[in-house]
Amino acid sequence: MDRYGGKEMITLDGKWTMQGLENTDDSRIKTYTELTDLINRIGFLPLFKNNIAGFSVEECTASNSWWCGNRNEDPWEWREIIASEGKIAYGKLFQNRAGFVSKEWYPRLAAYRRDGYDFDSRYEDGLASRKCKNIIDVLTEQEILPSYELKALAGFGKGGDKGFEGAISLLQMQTYITVRDFSRKRNKKNEEYGWSVAAYTLSEKLFGEDYVRSAYYMDGKTAKDEIIKHLLSRFPAASYEEMAKCIK
Repeated sequence: MDRYGGKEMITLDGKWTMQGLENTDDSRIKTYTELTDLINRIGFLPLFKNNIAGFSVEECTASNSWWCGNRNEDPWEWREIIASEGKIAYGKLFQNRAGFVSKEWYPRLAAYRRDGYDFDSRYEDGLASRKCKNIIDVLTEQEILPSYELKALAGFGKGGDKGFEGAISLLQMQTYITVRDFSRKRNKKNEEYGWSVAAYTLSEKLFGEDYVRSAYYMDGKTAKDEIIKHLLSRFPAASYEEMAKCIK
């Protein structure tokens, strides 16, 4: 098993094996626009297979299209396109693993995960770490930052704080920040190199403060129950407990 993008990857003969569909299956998602439509219909969609059968991008796309090098066919590339459009939230949103949440359902997820706390009140009540506050403070001043710049400005890295990835994951799960784009580093000649890395923004800067907080009238349990009820209408074979685990 290898870890890639927050997923435990199954290997067969030394190669990663995705639990997806055959190329000949006409029911598969073939384009990023089809994936966008599916996310907006369901409201929530993890990137990789989880404890709910069929509830992932992996299971509704061709298994051999991942990391194929063709941006038009590769679901791994689609996540970059969708994040850059700014109409759907993408990030570590399901058990610290990647996935999508539609704009329509994001306020209810925020109500569930935040339980009425904006970040400042959470920090003032001693429920958030200084490391997380440093990240929020930087993103309050900046519209969007790639992870390597955010890491440095927030005081992590060599000679600084440890635990940047953990803090970033937690803030995504709590819906305070989200991935807004992807970019590659540039060398002294301004040439791009290496893998694309996530660029982050405050969720309120993506969708608007009033909108993100528009479901604060619900307490966390009410918002959670509403989300689970909605998802069970889409995946009736799952139990309440199984769905609650998936969106925890």
